[in-house]
Amino acid sequence: MSARWVRGLVIASVVLNVFLAGAFVSGAVWLRNARAGAGYSLESVGGQLPEKDRKSFRKALRQVRIEARQTILDGQQSRQEAADLLRQPVVDTVALSAALERARNADVTVRTRLEQAIVDFAADTSPQNRSALAAALMRHVERRAAVAPKKSP
Repeated sequence: MSARWVRGLVIASVVLNVFLAGAFVSGAVWLRNARAGAGYSLESVGGQLPEKDRKSFRKALRQVRIEARQTILDGQQSRQEAADLLRQPVVDTVALSAALERARNADVTVRTRLEQAIVDFAADTSPQNRSALAAALMRHVERRAAVAPKKSP
């Protein structure tokens, strides 16, 4: 083996090792951040409940999603329409605003139904379960308060 060939092999090995180390570190950071943000949505607060109650909580939310399926699809269609309008050479602001409003209304409708299902669940559950739900919501509020708002360009 020539010295030039060995040198090239060492350089390639160093580059590969640096790449792999960077991938490992970034993957670890991504996993840590993914876990840190988990469990703070309205639906996921039920994860703090005992197994039996957790199942009924998730079943109630699943039922809302099934019943709201058409509203969810309408919201997705409105967002697709808005995206299509944004791709046009000339933006039709009236149509774009209307599509975004339909999407927003669909989102609000689904969220309202989900929140009402949570209210109904809370009304029929134990004080310990309500306390667990309240603690999970407070963690969400504290986490949101700790995150600094992003500056817009």
